[in-house]
Amino acid sequence: MKKISLTLILLIVGFAAMYFLVGERRAEAAKPAQASCQSCHADFTKVVPKGHPPVKGNDLSACTSCHAPDFTGKAAKNAFSSRMHLAHVPPKGKQDCTACHTWIPRKSFAIKGVKGSLGAPSKEDVAMMKEIFASWGGSSFTDNLHAKANIGCAGCHGKALPKADDTVENSRCLVCHGPMEKLAMKTEPKDFKDRNPHKSHLGDIACTVCHGGHKASKVYCLDCHKKFDMKIQGAEATKR
Repeated sequence: MKKISLTLILLIVGFAAMYFLVGERRAEAAKPAQASCQSCHADFTKVVPKGHPPVKGNDLSACTSCHAPDFTGKAAKNAFSSRMHLAHVPPKGKQDCTACHTWIPRKSFAIKGVKGSLGAPSKEDVAMMKEIFASWGGSSFTDNLHAKANIGCAGCHGKALPKADDTVENSRCLVCHGPMEKLAMKTEPKDFKDRNPHKSHLGDIACTVCHGGHKASKVYCLDCHKKFDMKIQGAEATKR
């Protein structure tokens, strides 16, 4: 009886040890691998601005230790984030989001080596974001005009990841382009002052009526006043 009990105890201990080891290995495998920048960039001096301090390390944390990600979503320029995305994602780059981000569909979307999640996008959301980034990085629309000015998603959409049905309120646009009185003075025509698109006889109009973020912009006034000579940036077709 004692031999059977001892054998049983040894079996239980053995199985417990195996379970613990397997669990440890799974936990280790579940840890997100750090993005090794040096797999493509053997010499960082060729990709950082002139006079940049020496880069220590070979993964994304070598950058984010100084260029801390902004989780507040403030309406402002972010040169580091904009340049990183422009260089690495299509149409100019070939990297997938997961080269620098960890993503669990509908649970989290984070930056490798950085605490905190940017959201919980689904597969459909990420596919849509990739399309938006391609437009932001290479179209002739308003989004690319912002990209050239080092303004990324958060500059317009805030801290939440953009979604298909998102819109941008006038108050957000006016953080950078306002106040409205100043904007109206800037766009007042020399010859026909009553044709000012930012001082319309229709009153307050949503900026997005004319300015398309990820699509062609159009002059709303021309729907009625077809003979007016009015132009708008971001109205051209995409370069793709």
